[in-house]
Amino acid sequence: MAEAATHADGIDSVLLDIEGTTIPVAFVHKVLFPYARKAMPGLLAQRANDPVVRAAVAEIAALAPGVDPLEQLNAWMDRDEKIGPLKVLQGLAWEEGYRTGALQAVLYPDVLPALRSWHAGGVHLAVYSSGSEAAQRLIYGHTTEGDVCSLFDGFYDLRIGGKREADSYRIILSKADWVPGRTLFLSDIVAELDAAAAAGVWTCQLARPEDGTSPGNAHPVAMTLGDVTRLFALPDMP
Repeated sequence: MAEAATHADGIDSVLLDIEGTTIPVAFVHKVLFPYARKAMPGLLAQRANDPVVRAAVAEIAALAPGVDPLEQLNAWMDRDEKIGPLKVLQGLAWEEGYRTGALQAVLYPDVLPALRSWHAGGVHLAVYSSGSEAAQRLIYGHTTEGDVCSLFDGFYDLRIGGKREADSYRIILSKADWVPGRTLFLSDIVAELDAAAAAGVWTCQLARPEDGTSPGNAHPVAMTLGDVTRLFALPDMP
């Protein structure tokens, strides 16, 4: 496990990715994605007059002229594309699944103890994911340990900008009123960490053995949020 860079003490804000960081990749790819794919035809048909659905379908038409919306959505899902209208519609599908109890988010076992310790110790927490803000709130609002959304001060999605763009992190810092040198970003993706570092943010890669994440060498590496606590001297409640 790599050592954290020097002078990283005093961190008072942590921005977290979701997939591969707080939730197993398998939950996303083997539970959430198949559920959304199965639900998508009914969603498009039954909620065609919903303003959110109509806006998403219009955006699909602008991005893929002449292509059937469902066909295009399936193609994007096949490639795991991070496309705005896809993420919005997936979020609507998941909302129904969580509401009925068909879906329940499973976090890594180390996540909630660490987040609760950090929160209790005065550290501000927020989420930045390619999934829509609504989808993020659904995940943390319907975990196997209940609704934990209150741990977070904010939820940010691709409306902020791409996760591999430094300006996205600058925008989040501005919106949250966070200081770059006192903020830590956690993700399993090196390119995202590179972008955050370019914005002056401290970074740490989560290399979860369960997900087979390949650790890089440009950022400190942790296997659990407990490791992050130790690497960056974050609050650790007994």
